[in-house]
Amino acid sequence: MKAFVYDRFGTPEVLDLRDIESPALADDGVLVRVHASSVNPLDWHMLTGTPYLARAQAGLRKPRHGVLGTDFAGTVEAVGKDVTHFGIGDDVYGARNGAFGDYVSVRKSIAQKPSNLTFEEAAAVPVAGVTALQALRDKGKVTPGQTVLVNGASGGVGTFTVQLAKALGANVTGVCSTPHVETVRALGADEVLDYTRDDFATAGKRYDLIVDIAGNRSWAELKRVLSARGTLVIVGGPKTNRWVGPLGDAVGRRLVAIPDRRTVAAPFIAAIKGPDLVALKELIEAGKVTPVVERRYDFADVPDALRRLGKGHLEGKLVIDVAGGEA
Repeated sequence: MKAFVYDRFGTPEVLDLRDIESPALADDGVLVRVHASSVNPLDWHMLTGTPYLARAQAGLRKPRHGVLGTDFAGTVEAVGKDVTHFGIGDDVYGARNGAFGDYVSVRKSIAQKPSNLTFEEAAAVPVAGVTALQALRDKGKVTPGQTVLVNGASGGVGTFTVQLAKALGANVTGVCSTPHVETVRALGADEVLDYTRDDFATAGKRYDLIVDIAGNRSWAELKRVLSARGTLVIVGGPKTNRWVGPLGDAVGRRLVAIPDRRTVAAPFIAAIKGPDLVALKELIEAGKVTPVVERRYDFADVPDALRRLGKGHLEGKLVIDVAGGEA
């Protein structure tokens, strides 16, 4: 199969499109022909080996997994002898390292593809969608009627967070920059704040839950607008620290918040599980959630997609047509 391979950490220039062996099929696994993928900050960390803390997963001196990519959507080509929930020809989506290639072999992080999405749209969902779901439901424990602030509402995770918070019955305020205001409003946000004009930290409104994806505010600023029993869920943050990335800033905010009665949930890496993918599938098919796609790239242009990701300030996701329109 063809796949984007890298032998050393670095910029997108180190990627090489090569012919490699297809992944092996486990007895409890599924072999998927990948039709589409998308890029995530996780892929950038795996590619560059930064922050250096990421090398515990990516590999200490060189990449542990030679094929990049995580999100996928495609068609089942083979199933292991112990598999009962999927069959050959099923359209599926999920997450597995190596998704910038023709095939992935996956065991648990997979579900039937939402029937009302194209492969490219479906490939935009897994990592960002599950991260948003777990931030709201598991870390934030959001309930109907609560007020939720999404700081960084226009990116991949942010666009899903706005929609999922609304689907879970919350009143949602989204924070983004001027070019993205109308998109965030169209996603259902009850209020949209343009951070170039409005400062939510001084606006006087309080929130039951803040999902902080941008990570550009101090605990002192955030607690000013967080209700007395509110929760702060930290999803992202500044990437300037090459050793620990956003983790250092987030841990600092959590430590200074210890004397407070408010809850601070530190950054987490979403665990992509089949049941959560099924939950997202149901919400998508019900018309309550839809992926936002900024741009589609051909498979050969994966390095260009990663360069765009590295610049930041995306509106939704960047998707990759891996199959070249064959799907």
